Amino acid sequence: MEDVTAVPTPRSEAAGSARTGRLSLAVALLSGALGAAVTLLATRQQWSEGTATVAGGAFPLTAQGSDVTGVPAALAVVGLAALVAVFAVRRAGRLVVAALLALSGAGTIAAALLGASDSAALDEKAAAASGDTSATVDALSHTAWPYVAAVGGALLLVAGLLALRYGRLWPGMSGRYERGGAVRPRRRPAPVDPDRPEDLWKALDRGEDPTGA
Repeated sequence: MEDVTAVPTPRSEAAGSARTGRLSLAVALLSGALGAAVTLLATRQQWSEGTATVAGGAFPLTAQGSDVTGVPAALAVVGLAALVAVFAVRRAGRLVVAALLALSGAGTIAAALLGASDSAALDEKAAAASGDTSATVDALSHTAWPYVAAVGGALLLVAGLLALRYGRLWPGMSGRYERGGAVRPRRRPAPVDPDRPEDLWKALDRGEDPTGA
């Protein structure tokens, strides 16, 4: 018996591309929005703690993510803006914005991981608390929040990579524009027939003078 292999038709390929575009768009939106939210939340939490010696006693110190580094929060905002801007541009502009989104995610990961072992913020607080500029923090420890921020950056990175790979299949922000940026002309209303009452009412609803006076 002869084996017959189905040959994909242009219509089936277009339908498959549309499904891929919708799925990748949904995943990118969810990943990007969630990544930015997670990163911003993580930077407001405690990243490290320690003690400083003040007047012969131990003084507890803590540092939030924003005290350690402001880079993850700033890049999360940039990434979120790039995620929205992806739909406002097309072709080469969309690739550039998608690349910015991916770089925001990569930068967030790097900054968060570097902040996971940073002690500069607590050293500054120890110096201020003790009045000794050379003082450093003791019993330094870190929480898991820097790694949570890195996860948020990874989600932003995924959104950027999806935009780079499948962004050409995604719709634009508005369908009012033709190719090349030309605005579609508005359809003119049909002429008013004075013998048709419904035409007279429609003209009045549009704010027109049906009598033509």
